[in-house]
Amino acid sequence: MIDTLANADDGTALNRALWDTLARVHGSTATDRFYDVESFVAGRETLHPLERELVGDVSGKDLLHLQCHFGMNTLSWARLGARVTGVDFSPTAVERARRLAERTGLPATFVEADTQRLPDSLAGRFDLVVATYGILCWIGDLDAWMRGAAMALRPGGSLFLVDLHPAFQTVATLEPLVVDWPYGGGEPHRDTVTGTYAEPGLSLPAQDVVEYPHSIGEIVTAAATAGLTVKHLGEHVAAEFDPRGILHQGRDGLYRLPFGDSHLPVLYSLRARAPHPHTCSA
Repeated sequence: MIDTLANADDGTALNRALWDTLARVHGSTATDRFYDVESFVAGRETLHPLERELVGDVSGKDLLHLQCHFGMNTLSWARLGARVTGVDFSPTAVERARRLAERTGLPATFVEADTQRLPDSLAGRFDLVVATYGILCWIGDLDAWMRGAAMALRPGGSLFLVDLHPAFQTVATLEPLVVDWPYGGGEPHRDTVTGTYAEPGLSLPAQDVVEYPHSIGEIVTAAATAGLTVKHLGEHVAAEFDPRGILHQGRDGLYRLPFGDSHLPVLYSLRARAPHPHTCSA
């Protein structure tokens, strides 16, 4: 049962403890759904077409990856030619990301920091800020997150966000259909986690976490309030993978969230641009 009376202030510490655990576990077993480390070291690609197409050519660009976990996607952007920096609040994840970079021989910088409080040393250094999959549900201060992303961008740089759609996150099970999560509002919700999305059959010691529901409207408004101009907002009813292990897979191999005779969106994608400096003519 989700506790809606959780204190927002304890969220970061509780969630960091969870992600320290997940950073140790992910990729450590043969049945992991997402994190096959050995094949990645051998050259496997971890990025999906959705973010590849959204972000475009990254060759020669400075890219900041927020909530990078232990670095597989960050290093995938490096393989595509970006100069990459990854940020994560888990010291275990950051340490493991640095070791993974050494194993692959890919140049990368990894910074331990809360993405709601990015260090000033990152200000104005990046052409691209990227965050993908399972991002904003862990963020209590959505405005601070967007301000940090905007702060890190150079003038004219862009934020790219691909995440689970808030409508999808409201659904607990499909058969029977159970909806047990609010659509937005940002209120902290305490829950207890005993496993991982990467390997549903794996049992872990129970850990309390705090998550935060944000609607599409709240996300777009936070980006605009941070001074970014939203250039693209996509809502996607099909995904190449099932991030939560509850979706139906169609004959085409894609996963969808059925809703009557239609489908609800599973993912959304957002591109927002930092302003160019004003220029004056003589």
